[in-house]
Amino acid sequence: MQDPTTLSAATRPVRARRQSWVKKLGPGLITGAADDDPSGIATYSQAGAQFGLNMLWTVFLTYPLMVGIQIVSAKIGRVSGHGLASNMRLHYPAWLVYLVVGLLLAANTINIAADVSAMGESLALLTGGPAQLYAAGLGIASLLLQMFIPYSRYVRLLKWLTLGLLAYVATVFVVHVPWAQAAERTLLPHLSWTPGYLTTVVAVFGTTISPYLFFWQASEEVEDQRANPASRPLKEAPEQAGANFRRIRLDTIIGMGFSNLVSFFIILTAAVTLHVHGVTDIQTSAQAAAALQPIAGHFAFLLFSAGIIGTGLLAVPVLAGSAAYAMAGAFNWKNGLEYTPGAARKFYAIIAVATLGGIGLCFAPIDPIKALYWSAVINGVISVPIMAVMMLMASHRDIMGLFVIGVRLRIAGWLATGMMAAAVLAMFWAQLG
Repeated sequence: MQDPTTLSAATRPVRARRQSWVKKLGPGLITGAADDDPSGIATYSQAGAQFGLNMLWTVFLTYPLMVGIQIVSAKIGRVSGHGLASNMRLHYPAWLVYLVVGLLLAANTINIAADVSAMGESLALLTGGPAQLYAAGLGIASLLLQMFIPYSRYVRLLKWLTLGLLAYVATVFVVHVPWAQAAERTLLPHLSWTPGYLTTVVAVFGTTISPYLFFWQASEEVEDQRANPASRPLKEAPEQAGANFRRIRLDTIIGMGFSNLVSFFIILTAAVTLHVHGVTDIQTSAQAAAALQPIAGHFAFLLFSAGIIGTGLLAVPVLAGSAAYAMAGAFNWKNGLEYTPGAARKFYAIIAVATLGGIGLCFAPIDPIKALYWSAVINGVISVPIMAVMMLMASHRDIMGLFVIGVRLRIAGWLATGMMAAAVLAMFWAQLG
């Protein structure tokens, strides 16, 4: 029998490597997972239901561009020690900052409304009962967790919630998928120039590359730096740059890969079930789950519905938190989830306003589909100037010091910005046409 001491010593390096690898996953993983929120699930489901396999190419294309722009946002936060809005306030006109953060707050509040509504509807589908009350309860629970659990503990909960997205990976394996055809349509799609197709492409791009993700990841890099007494902004401690840049790259590549993989599977599931059976009009994620049951079976329905609730619990705090970071940075308020509500009252007030405002919209006589559409439009429009400003900041020596971004990251970032600009212009062209 092997000596326990020897066994412990032999396995310790393996465990240390595993723990070290897991610890590197944080802001990027959570940001990527939060991208697949219930309103995003509705967009991806509609894309697959309406256009079948011919929408799979969109998430395949957005992955490298999403990685590039999210690494840029993370580096700005970690190098400067400030979030995006704080850097904008210090280096750009006040009117631009206030306009951007105001639109972001409005879009995020509407998005929260759509997400908590979808969570409530999904729970009602699973258990019966009043969907609106479930939505209010889940939204309030999310708010209380954000306000009263310190960031260092809350971030661990958010990491576990990312596992909810595995439901959409599992769903694909309980339905029939023509994999060869799916691969062909991903690489060689049948494109269309109709207004409906172009608008759906814009919706997918806008859902995948969204402004709240930029603000969240940059601010969470600042939170992580503050939570570690040995860490300082890289501009002040360049010797810490190598390890942190490697961590950011790994974290973002995995996080955005996870996000786009799940998006791909949601579109694929809708394409091979709903689209094939002529169900082409999907307006909410809960509607997509309900439509799956008679076509793909009860197990697929359960997985899809449970995933909506898990992703909503992950996305709502990211939406509310990113709005709060943006507002606090714009007005130079104390901010951070590591602070208690009493120590950062204005920051937490924005979290409360965004979350409770979203819950309130669930009870208002407002068409949630139109509200979600305008939220997507606002996100798509404001993402272009925000991304352009981010690229300028990442190349600004006053902000980045020695760590202005290199040529490859500039190319990736400006490509993502150009793609979003083209998508927005195509959307307006389609609407006017």
